[in-house]
Amino acid sequence: MDKSKLLQFLSVIIILVLYVSNSHAASSSESIYVTFVQCLKSHTTPQDQVSNIVYAQTNASYTSIFQAFVRNSRFNTPSTTKPLLIITPQHENHVQATVLCSKTIGLHLKIRSGGHDFEGISYISDLPFIILDMFNFQNISVDIQNEIAVVQTSASLGQVYYRIWEKSKVHGFPAGVCPTVGVGGHLSGGGYGSMMRKYGLSIDNVIDAKIVDVNGRILDKKTMGEDLFWAIRGGGGACFGVILSYTIKLVSVPEKVTVFTVDKSLEKNVLDIIVQWQQVAPQTDDRLFMRLLLQPVNSKVVKGLKTIRTSVQALFLGGADELVMILGKEFPLLGLKKENCSEMSWIESVFNWANYNDGSSLTALLDRNHYKVHSSKRKSDYVKSPIPKDGWKWIMNKIIELGKVELDFNPYGGKMNEVTSDATAFPHRTGNLYKIQYTVSWEGSEAGLENNFISQIRMMYSYMTPFVSKNPRSAYLNYRDLDIGINSHGKDEYNEGVVYGKKYFGENFERLVKVKTQVDPQNFFWNEQSIPTLPNKA
Repeated sequence: MDKSKLLQFLSVIIILVLYVSNSHAASSSESIYVTFVQCLKSHTTPQDQVSNIVYAQTNASYTSIFQAFVRNSRFNTPSTTKPLLIITPQHENHVQATVLCSKTIGLHLKIRSGGHDFEGISYISDLPFIILDMFNFQNISVDIQNEIAVVQTSASLGQVYYRIWEKSKVHGFPAGVCPTVGVGGHLSGGGYGSMMRKYGLSIDNVIDAKIVDVNGRILDKKTMGEDLFWAIRGGGGACFGVILSYTIKLVSVPEKVTVFTVDKSLEKNVLDIIVQWQQVAPQTDDRLFMRLLLQPVNSKVVKGLKTIRTSVQALFLGGADELVMILGKEFPLLGLKKENCSEMSWIESVFNWANYNDGSSLTALLDRNHYKVHSSKRKSDYVKSPIPKDGWKWIMNKIIELGKVELDFNPYGGKMNEVTSDATAFPHRTGNLYKIQYTVSWEGSEAGLENNFISQIRMMYSYMTPFVSKNPRSAYLNYRDLDIGINSHGKDEYNEGVVYGKKYFGENFERLVKVKTQVDPQNFFWNEQSIPTLPNKA
């Protein structure tokens, strides 16, 4: 081993030793800060900006920057392992330099684009690590004439929607219903929303991207090649490089759309309504998206008694009269009337789905902090065969019995049946009736609360086994769930990756592994559920 490599090895060992002890973490962070800034200066111009983008644990702004995009209180406690450094690049060459310096010094790099990240893997780790926080990369350039937009990775969906609306009242983009979701993770994991049945997933409307690879190069679709471009559309971006921006194709929306939410109680033939929803929602007009929500609530009749609120929430890319006519024929049990519907512009429907009913103006879509941080756990499933009425009754009884877990059912069909499972890395297309999102949320950080509620959602997930996809039991990458497998970054990382990889990516997993091995053979861009490299057979 030559002298430089020996020194690098020793420095990593020192970092590891210091990191173990919380009492030494701050001093370790400060010493690494000096080394890292020096390295950044050797790779960037102008150099005088570099010290302003690196935050050690001793920096007065460190805590506020770390907490700014922590969207789950479970991962913001005194015992949460914090990054040694947070780097907040302002220019592309800062990103390139951060990748190169992380490799040189031997530090694990986490990439955060400011979204929700249900399991916190972009900002926590059991290994010594630093965060590359992309929150300065929020620029959005909309070109209505060519019907495209270039969106930097840390823009929020709300910002994207608002900037499109500023330029055109008849254009939109098919992505998530929560405006504070970050573009980087949302698009690289698939991205779906209330226009999915008409226009497909977000990634189906991505036509180019810029990424910094493991060698610090900035690549676009042409220079990265078809395989990598395929992989970062549904396979997750952070295990292949650092996404800088996406070029997206805008879609047409009518001047007026229609929304409605219809709530039903257990007393009103709700099981028959649910069974009919299951028949209609994946098969109806592809302009119509009808989400079904089952939420446990306290009874207003008997204090302390749990019941279920059953809601059908919809967006229709058309007028209320046409929608009432369609559902009168296809979904008569819902009993939809025109007075249940609201006609509005597409951007107002975004606002409506976000539940911004606090008197805010549309500019609230630009506010990254318009989000209540609480503790939560999410899981997901796909349903390929209709659940029988008795099954729905059993499911609702379990929801009431547990008392806290909410289930959201998101219908497929339409455009999702027209895109092949291998067109992008996202595989869950034809053959799925709907996707289930399981949610449990709570206030407070007591261990007893967390253990209780996480136990509830795991039990509900277990109870649903007979009704959902099998071999593998599929899952959605953007509803990240470490319960279904963790990569320990050890010698068995490929086999560990197969466990969750097959659930997230199905038959696309092996191609993703080949792409990963080609573009990042040393597995520098690793996280707890990243794509592994092929095993070394030497």
